[in-house]
Amino acid sequence: MATVPSVSYSITVRLEVPAGGKAVSQLTHAVESAGGVVTALDVTNAGHETLRIDVTCAARDTDHAQTIVDQLDAVEGVVLHKVSDRTFLMHLGGKIEMQSKVPLRNRDELSMAYTPGVARVSMAIARNPEDARRLTIKRNSVAVVTDGSAVLGLGNIGPAAALPVMEGKAALFKRFAGIDAWPICLDTQDVNEIVQIVRAIAPGFGGINLEDISAPRCFEVERRLRELLDIPVFHDDQHGTAICVLAALTNALRVVGKELDKVRITLAGAGAAGTAVLRLLLAAGARDVVVCDYLGAVHRGRDDLDDSLRWIAEHTNTEGYSGDLRGAVKGADVFIGVSAPGILSGDDIATMAEGAVVFALANPEPEVAPDDAREHAAVVATGRSDYPNQINNVLAFPGVFRGLLDAQASVVTEEMLLAAARALAAVVTDEELGPNYIIPSVFHPDVSATVAAAVRESAGGRARTGMTEA
Repeated sequence: MATVPSVSYSITVRLEVPAGGKAVSQLTHAVESAGGVVTALDVTNAGHETLRIDVTCAARDTDHAQTIVDQLDAVEGVVLHKVSDRTFLMHLGGKIEMQSKVPLRNRDELSMAYTPGVARVSMAIARNPEDARRLTIKRNSVAVVTDGSAVLGLGNIGPAAALPVMEGKAALFKRFAGIDAWPICLDTQDVNEIVQIVRAIAPGFGGINLEDISAPRCFEVERRLRELLDIPVFHDDQHGTAICVLAALTNALRVVGKELDKVRITLAGAGAAGTAVLRLLLAAGARDVVVCDYLGAVHRGRDDLDDSLRWIAEHTNTEGYSGDLRGAVKGADVFIGVSAPGILSGDDIATMAEGAVVFALANPEPEVAPDDAREHAAVVATGRSDYPNQINNVLAFPGVFRGLLDAQASVVTEEMLLAAARALAAVVTDEELGPNYIIPSVFHPDVSATVAAAVRESAGGRARTGMTEA
């Protein structure tokens, strides 16, 4: 639940009010007295006796929105007509569409775009399959694949309920990197079936973005697809998160004057995101990390270790700490949470080292209340848009895929991920850097292009253009 009114719970209420008197000002007062925020007030129809007014306001959640509506309805002389949820209206009919890039105005154009002319292009690709990257949408297309098992913070809600999220992901690909992305929501959570389906549809795409597939199955899906396919496979919940966290931490440590290889890091969360963050931190030079899951610290003496947890135990926690998260936080320089809401308090943050860095990234409710953390930590970041230092995967995945597609890469490597993180961190200049600005805005014009260039260079390629002989 949001603690302050948010546009995510924005409503427009259509009302009819008396044309004279104080009715209009009473509407604003009614919303504010209910704790809402009026963002627009439009007169849509005016008469001598009555006015029709659309009041748009932000609420904290759906129950709060209903309270605001009730307050408006209670204003004397007001007639309530209808209430529209602006978020649902935005999603009505879906958020993306397919458009033709070529004109089809006459028979000549139809003959080139489709039969008989298209047969020449098909035969050229049959002779040289690599031409598909230049002569079809493959060169600029990504499949966004989910089984609906771990959607946002909503859990296992299934493929149909996951579709609005995948549509949004596709829209972000287009907005920030000019990439055509296609939502693929699979009605199976069987690893073998997922792998075989994605393998079968891969010829139509230049890359695969795995999304919202629960751990530990996601690890096997990614590993097997990377072995089978000749196009890059990127699991955004893992690698996108890791890139953004490393970039933000790089700059946060600059703020507090510490170095990655000398700080003690406590990481809460040993799932897909946590494991990927850990791996990239270690690759970047981190040496002292303790990882905690819901049972406490991960260490070699635990008898419940699966393959993933065993790898974590073998590469972290060199002193064998076996206590809980609160104990692991004491004296730590950095806390990174990709886990669950409300598992720490401000008092816990107070036990950290001087100049502490706190990344509480559980969304929408962080591991520790940001305001409480800010009382004790030097730098605080969250996954939320209503606090400074929002760590959001959209900072990474559009640029990463732009670079991969431009380089016609076949794999995603650790060096590419490190290059992306370094590039993202470098977008923040020395003049801009500070406790409340360690990561650029998702709307910063240089983010996607800078990350893409770094990935493209790491992949050893540049954008390839040109024509194929008929």
